Amino acid sequence: MNRKKEPTRPIPAGPRPTGPKAFDRGPLVPGAVAVLTALAVAGCSSGSSSPSSSSAAASSASSASASSASSPATSASSAAGGSASPGGPGGSNQLQADYQKVIRNVLPSVVQITTSVGLGSGIVYDDKGDIVTNAHVVGTATTFAVTLAGSTKPLDATLVATYPDSDLAVIRLSSPPDGLRPAAFGDSTKVELGQITLAMGSPLGLASSVTQGIVSATGRTVTEPRGEGSPGAVIGNMVQTSAAINPGNSGGALVNLDSQVIGINTLAATEPEANGAAAPGIGFAIPASTVTSIADQLIKDGKVTNSGRAALGISAATYFDQNFRPAGAVVVTVVAGGPAASAGIQAGDVITKIGDTPVDSLNSLTGALASLAPGSKAAVTYSRDGRSATVDVTLGTLGTP
Repeated sequence: MNRKKEPTRPIPAGPRPTGPKAFDRGPLVPGAVAVLTALAVAGCSSGSSSPSSSSAAASSASSASASSASSPATSASSAAGGSASPGGPGGSNQLQADYQKVIRNVLPSVVQITTSVGLGSGIVYDDKGDIVTNAHVVGTATTFAVTLAGSTKPLDATLVATYPDSDLAVIRLSSPPDGLRPAAFGDSTKVELGQITLAMGSPLGLASSVTQGIVSATGRTVTEPRGEGSPGAVIGNMVQTSAAINPGNSGGALVNLDSQVIGINTLAATEPEANGAAAPGIGFAIPASTVTSIADQLIKDGKVTNSGRAALGISAATYFDQNFRPAGAVVVTVVAGGPAASAGIQAGDVITKIGDTPVDSLNSLTGALASLAPGSKAAVTYSRDGRSATVDVTLGTLGTP
């Protein structure tokens, strides 16, 4: 009898508890997450281990140092928009030179962040010492040790603010050194399938590592698992990449060949049938537009005042049918004058669909809304007293704490 194969699922690429070895695959924080109910993602922060402690780890993690970027495969190089074709004279050398130029331009802006329980990566955001990273890298810590690229001396840093709902945070160097190199962030709307990407960070504690791939998809919605420092964020419009993202890469840069950061590495897929081993070529990054919007607010106000996320203006919970199976999201409270109230939705209604997306739980409702924009209209299907109805709702903006 053939056993049905369990689908690969995505999990966040977040920090790992400190471990004695680079290959110690201890529990990841946060845990497994679902992408469109088909993928599983694993956190990409790592246990604290010295890059020199494992020479084999570098090849295992498919990492390349800035001084030795690997020559790309023909299939990847063919996707490079204006680069010379490897098939022509000197084509592969030209593309390799392009890679090395990007690494020289961006890698100095990527740092390693260490807390008392693990490590991750971050990106220098400005010359004042602000560094943007994932909220799950920061966790509950308020002080950090930051190691700049090309340095072995950790610098002290403190928390500016964190916004777990979008899995982003900003920390600040206590004494920013001269010569900090802020990264340049690109335009998320110009990210296209097939564009070559480089993922930069500290996988497994191997600082200043680089992997290469392409943009595999855009507009992905991913639900992170709940865990320490992570409320189980639902993140929309993520960039999917084939560049290897491993524990320790969380908070690092996903970069295009114009030396622009197009996203922050956040999630890597794992294969449940392989005991949680990495599923090659499936990683996710928070898009640059979300990163810059949230980071600017955290730096200016110490909090997020405009989440940029769509909302119905309700609180809800998973609804279970008479067979105790999840069958929708039941409205618990409705904000007076909010989007749902204006459309006639009431407490006790059970939402079963947003547009064409079925809703069978609170998580699926949150995921459906994450792919929509405030101000847009959505058809909301709900049941009341056994009858189904559909109304058009002009979505509002998700409130912030």
